[in-house]
Amino acid sequence: MKIKGLVHFVCAIYLVSVLLGIHGPVHGRLLSLKKPDPENAAATARWLVSQNSWGVLNTISSELGGAPFGNVVSFSDGEPGKGRGIPYFYLTTLDPTARNALKDQRASLTISEHPIGTCGKTDPENPTCAKITLTGKLKLADKDSKETEFAKNALFSKHPEMKDWPKNHNFEFFKLDIENIFLIDWFGGPKPLTVDQYLHTQTTEYAFILGFLI
Repeated sequence: MKIKGLVHFVCAIYLVSVLLGIHGPVHGRLLSLKKPDPENAAATARWLVSQNSWGVLNTISSELGGAPFGNVVSFSDGEPGKGRGIPYFYLTTLDPTARNALKDQRASLTISEHPIGTCGKTDPENPTCAKITLTGKLKLADKDSKETEFAKNALFSKHPEMKDWPKNHNFEFFKLDIENIFLIDWFGGPKPLTVDQYLHTQTTEYAFILGFLI
């Protein structure tokens, strides 16, 4: 009971500090989330997605004869501390990525641990510097739905300047429906990880604090 009370106290202090601006997101990520153990593939995957703010989104180019087309894009899987694991994007058809997706939804998003700053001087290709590729279908989020509201809050909280991007560019909210996960976080090849395991793992700040105290 004493440990449980202490956990609640620490969580409360952290939430107050976030509200007061003492501790919280830096460049769209929460510094309070410690990198999970490499053996925990699901937690590592969710950590990579929640802590990153950009990646390389790959689509099938309708203008290059079906060749793969990679593009650096910003994304978010939820407001700080409320990530769901599904990447959302704010895209315009003035850019090839959105145009490609509207013709062929097949896509993948590749993210590296390196931009987070936790790899130190390790080379980005080193297996201990984690990386993940989420493959699936890049779809428009349903307009005027709770999902669109979630996408809006998720993206604008992590990327505030998006709110001021030109309205006449007709930016729209997209999401990646994940079908396959490729994760490298240590030597020995990719870690087996199903979409269900990825989406339903516990990655809240409460869980990390609890694990630390216990």
